[in-house]
Amino acid sequence: VRDVDASIEDCAQRYREAGMPALFRILSVLDPAAGARLERLGYKPEGETVNLYARIDETRAKRDNAVTIDPRPGGEWLAAMTAAQGHAGDKAETYGRIVKAIAIPAAFVSLRQEGELAALAYGALDNGVMCFESVVTLARYRGRGLATRALSALIDWAAARDAQAVCLQVEATNERGRRLYHSLGLRQELYR
Repeated sequence: VRDVDASIEDCAQRYREAGMPALFRILSVLDPAAGARLERLGYKPEGETVNLYARIDETRAKRDNAVTIDPRPGGEWLAAMTAAQGHAGDKAETYGRIVKAIAIPAAFVSLRQEGELAALAYGALDNGVMCFESVVTLARYRGRGLATRALSALIDWAAARDAQAVCLQVEATNERGRRLYHSLGLRQELYR
């Protein structure tokens, strides 16, 4: 077992070298002391998350010609995503640098309504598992099934590349998001 304090410092150093802030996710399967160590070092908790999982054959994959799928995040996608997340300045720049640096197969999806990008997400595929990230629907378009369509197309993309499973991390208090992911087949909670 690696030294946790040394691992924290190693990770923080790598992020400093990249000019980005270090963020840590503490899984429920880890020693609770890990969170206390991070707090002693000045890191603050942001909230509880739930990690959901489904085998690809348990999900709702559907090609949708209205959903745009790109291998890299374009400028319009990044602008819409960071605005929807409420990021500006350094936060928006850091987010852009992170997603542009993804080194494994990825797909950036968007669905337009009334001429603007209304639903967005991306997924990265590694070892047969597609991980959804940054699932966003603009507030004025929520409740229309746009995220369902975008994610179903993303699942279809992953299935075409022999993905065996899909997973994602969602805030534990995001009931609307959890219902969406449940409707797509992501019902198994791996950990918090």
